Amino acid sequence: MLLDRLKEIVGPNGWTTDRSELEPRLTDWRRAVRGATPIAVFPANTEEVSSVVRACAEAGVAIVPQGGNTGMCAGAVPDESGEQVIVSLARMNAIRAVDAANFSMEVEAGCILEHIQLAASAVDRHFALSLGAEGSCQIGGNLSTNAGGINVLRYGTARAQVLGLEAVLADGTVVSSLRSLQKDTAGYDLKQLFIGSEGTLGIITAATLRLYPRTGEISTAIVALKSAGDAVSLLAQLRTELGDKIEAFELVSDYVFSLLEKHIPEARLPFTDKADWYVLMDVEMKDDRARLENALMKALETGLICNAVVAKNAAEAEKLWRMRHSITEAERAEGKALKHDISVPGSRMQEFLQRADQLLANIAPNAQPITFGHIGDGNLHYNVAIPEGSEDGELITRAIYDLVNDLGGSFSAEHGVGRLKRHYLLEYRSPAEIGLMRTLKAALDPGNILNPGKVI
Repeated sequence: MLLDRLKEIVGPNGWTTDRSELEPRLTDWRRAVRGATPIAVFPANTEEVSSVVRACAEAGVAIVPQGGNTGMCAGAVPDESGEQVIVSLARMNAIRAVDAANFSMEVEAGCILEHIQLAASAVDRHFALSLGAEGSCQIGGNLSTNAGGINVLRYGTARAQVLGLEAVLADGTVVSSLRSLQKDTAGYDLKQLFIGSEGTLGIITAATLRLYPRTGEISTAIVALKSAGDAVSLLAQLRTELGDKIEAFELVSDYVFSLLEKHIPEARLPFTDKADWYVLMDVEMKDDRARLENALMKALETGLICNAVVAKNAAEAEKLWRMRHSITEAERAEGKALKHDISVPGSRMQEFLQRADQLLANIAPNAQPITFGHIGDGNLHYNVAIPEGSEDGELITRAIYDLVNDLGGSFSAEHGVGRLKRHYLLEYRSPAEIGLMRTLKAALDPGNILNPGKVI
């Protein structure tokens, strides 16, 4: 029997069938969908992952890889059949090696993102990936969804942070390419097949990550603006004046800050007068904080911004960023909302917001946009709170995605496709692209046992 074989592979501490222990693994972070499973297994090493996959493949039973389960598209949730096996990488949480001289680190897939950041900091290095769930999300999940976060502007997405990768294929074969080379052009770059594929082509078990020199002194500032278009202009101006020193540049609407002040203790804007939009930024200024202050003063004098506050110390900066990282929590406390993780060219950000707000007013006048995002890379979270019982959800989402597509954008910028957006992929990607994706899936997972029903 498969379950007995799985239990034998992972040992007495590596599995659970207990309903109470399985419960948090059967729904996504948003509680939008719910599934079922007979068992969750927790392999302790790559060999056990390989054996688990091989056993499931021989039995024809599907696998759902699961990391921290902090995703927004239900990509790590089993279906309702109660037959799919959850394979959690949580026990594989070792930092195998840190090579400060080579600016690299080898870690297992179950490592918590924050632990990786701290390990890099301990050797005077910097791991660039940073997002709100970093205290609980796992690097395997980050890589499988090609996570973005707040530092994409300077460092790129999760994809750019990977030097090498280890993954288990659908037949149990281990593909290990954990080389820590900064340059390697020998053949296909196989690691890119698995990054962003959400566990549908293979299960990531380890990665060699790129490290950077530890950042100098970070200056944190928050500015008030009249429009999102002004935020795009401000970013262009600051990049001209400050070079590549901007670490993060986050756009947040006034309504979002009202939710933060309502639901998050001690969340308060440092301004007396309200504005329609705000930008929270981190800039590496070392000891030259005056350069940032002078740049912001210039923007204030020309009317590009309405007001600005530069954090005086780390405590003030942390308080500002705590608000940004609490947005999803505040949004969930307010009630359910439609999630739209979209991206558009920065130059068309203002056009998108104006047209999207008008679409929303026409379709559902009582709906409320909840807008925030990483304006430096064009990624907006244009979420929409709709009245209880409204049947306009699908109409709203389709109108927004049609607009995004019209502007040359993407309906999925950093959260992946998962289960919730799968049908949109078929609509907004060309037949040639979909055909190639299906060819890859069929070649690497002919039995369709790796996270079926997700992505493609």
